[in-house]
Amino acid sequence: MTQDSFSGPRMAREGRTIRIMIEMYCRDQHGSQGPLCSECEALSIYAMERLRRCPYQEGKTTCAKCPIHCYKPSMREQVRAVMRYAGPRMMFRHPAMAAWHLFDGRRKEPIRPAKELRSDRSPEP
Repeated sequence: MTQDSFSGPRMAREGRTIRIMIEMYCRDQHGSQGPLCSECEALSIYAMERLRRCPYQEGKTTCAKCPIHCYKPSMREQVRAVMRYAGPRMMFRHPAMAAWHLFDGRRKEPIRPAKELRSDRSPEP
């Protein structure tokens, strides 16, 4: 995925962060030298697609604090495993990216998108 595949700089940064975390995990846990293994490549593609479709876009917090869980449960567990492994190592390997991720995690919960609010309402009698 390229940076211009995302709606703005915040989402592009989020995409780069998750991709680097998956690369670190795959290299260290699966022994990949170069391209990602098929499992990690599928996870990366899935994560990028979820970011592209995020209803909050530039106003979002980190996915862990988001009120909408748009990942399938199995993929969510895989991303959690990646983050548990790569998160602490990000401070040493990519300190600026880690700092931005921590800053983004301190954002307040975003306001729900208008189209989502409309679909949640039941018709009035």
